[in-house]
Amino acid sequence: METKTLILPDIFNNVLAGERLSFEDGVALFNSDDLLTIGEMANLVRERKNGRKTYFVVNRHINYSNICINRCRFCAFSRDKDAPDAYEFSFNEIMKKAAEADKIGATEIHIVGGLHPDLKFDFYLKMISAIKERYPGIHLQAFTAVEIAHLAEISGRATGDVLRQLQKAGLGSLPGGGAEIFADRVRQALCSSKLSPDGWLTIMEQAHELGIRSNATMLYGQIETYEERVEHLIKLRNLQDQTGGFMAFIPLPFHPANTPLTCPAREGEKAEQFTRTSAIDDLKTIAISRLMLDNFDHIKAFWIMLGVKLAQVSLSFGADDLDGTVVEEKITHSAGATTPESLTRERLVNLIKETGREAVERNTLYEVIGNR
Repeated sequence: METKTLILPDIFNNVLAGERLSFEDGVALFNSDDLLTIGEMANLVRERKNGRKTYFVVNRHINYSNICINRCRFCAFSRDKDAPDAYEFSFNEIMKKAAEADKIGATEIHIVGGLHPDLKFDFYLKMISAIKERYPGIHLQAFTAVEIAHLAEISGRATGDVLRQLQKAGLGSLPGGGAEIFADRVRQALCSSKLSPDGWLTIMEQAHELGIRSNATMLYGQIETYEERVEHLIKLRNLQDQTGGFMAFIPLPFHPANTPLTCPAREGEKAEQFTRTSAIDDLKTIAISRLMLDNFDHIKAFWIMLGVKLAQVSLSFGADDLDGTVVEEKITHSAGATTPESLTRERLVNLIKETGREAVERNTLYEVIGNR
């Protein structure tokens, strides 16, 4: 306990001086019980970068299919093709949802789905180009790095070429999903068939070189150690030093309900005892992310996964963005999320103002649309 107490003043001084924190600093922060001091430091950095502004976007999610050849053990969303609750949206259904996004004044459509074994690359190109042609003012943030690798495999193209083709069709940016935890030990245990950490980082680097910006994520609260969380953050920080292409970092707490980890999919497989991450862990992870990722402009509190009230609290623990209106989110809700599937612009503005912050509507690239 004495070590935990003594080390924070040194870290606090480094934060005040604007100095980069080390791996050892990050681990020490995770091991500290002094949540309020960690939050105070993170809020200093948050306000140094963004003042009292809190950003949000009017957006809509389209999760086009839950059919996936990867059956990651932490995922409640993915299904085999012949599963009774497997689905894939038709092209017309996708266009209908895009029309709904336009109707609510969305400036962003967020498109992700499973690694479908049968859909061809042309389907994805047609989806992007058709939406962009019909709604040219809407930014398309689509396809995780994992999906990009899958499209490269099914099309026989290099990932860089896939990115170029999608960019030409109208792709605006990449979401940050699929990063999970970069530690090989964790991935071998939970998602051994998934794109490797080096593969994820390489695709993000290629995207940034093409001028396609992206977000970054970390899925925490499974079997990873604090050291592995910090290693993950430092790898993102290193790539950001190199490319400057990340817009925001989004810490994602693991939701265990209905996943193979808690509901074994195979006979004889043992269920593991996982509970939802605590509010303390969530706030600490957001705050430490803000402190470690000194070259990221924004830390996002994804209210879908945190819950609305905790997302509000996180605005004093380093977060400066609540994401957006979302509309019809399926992935986290498959894992038992009890949050709404959408919030109105007005509700988001009120949530931000209740915390004493300034609500700023943005587009995907953080260009300000208006102060609310």
